[in-house]
Amino acid sequence: MARDIQDDRPATGPKHVAIIMDGNGRWAQNRGRPRLFGHHAGARRVREIVEACPDLGVKYVTIFAFSTENWKRTQTEVAGLMKLFHRYITREARDLFDEGVRVRFIGDRVKLDEKLVSLMDELELLTSGNSRVNLTIALNYGGRDELTRAAKRLAYEIEAGRLTHKDVDAETLAKFLDTHVLPDPDLVIRTSGEARISNFLLWQSAYAEYEFIDTLWPDFTAEVFAGLVQNYGARDRRFGAVKA
Repeated sequence: MARDIQDDRPATGPKHVAIIMDGNGRWAQNRGRPRLFGHHAGARRVREIVEACPDLGVKYVTIFAFSTENWKRTQTEVAGLMKLFHRYITREARDLFDEGVRVRFIGDRVKLDEKLVSLMDELELLTSGNSRVNLTIALNYGGRDELTRAAKRLAYEIEAGRLTHKDVDAETLAKFLDTHVLPDPDLVIRTSGEARISNFLLWQSAYAEYEFIDTLWPDFTAEVFAGLVQNYGARDRRFGAVKA
């Protein structure tokens, strides 16, 4: 499934770029504004990056919007982020549809409020026929949580007799991941100067190239994005093999 999609990627540029959008809070604080001001600025930046994808040959872009660990933030910030997600989906739905963007959400929806989940479902359905750009939004997502949920679903299939332990391999497990219909990311970008992956796409990024840059997410322009995509083409990707 996912492997077949990945094999179609272009030889020189990344087909799938995943982004850890970090630095919104610091960007706002540097300007003497509350952290939520930065989150709103960061949300506006998403559109610019998505619009830049077709010209760069990027077919899939996955953004880390809210992690399973982000619930530990202050109640004010979490509530503000949830309102922002409501507003973003409501305001951007028509434009995303008109621009040919297909939107998917990954992550555990159980902890999210019913209205937000309903908006997510509606946006996925509205854009399900689009294919110009595939935008995946990781919301209440964590790599370990995803793997745990996948293992539980796999165990259920074994208990139900539809699979046996002999059927379990990497390809089988991948079919139970949130991203089972997506190719693995070729390039993962993290903004804001932090050099860690923060529990993001742990399984899928096993062979991804990484870029850790100092730019704070609200300052991450289409030009910066294009430069990183172009840099990717110069990398020697051997996937464990030795170059002949």
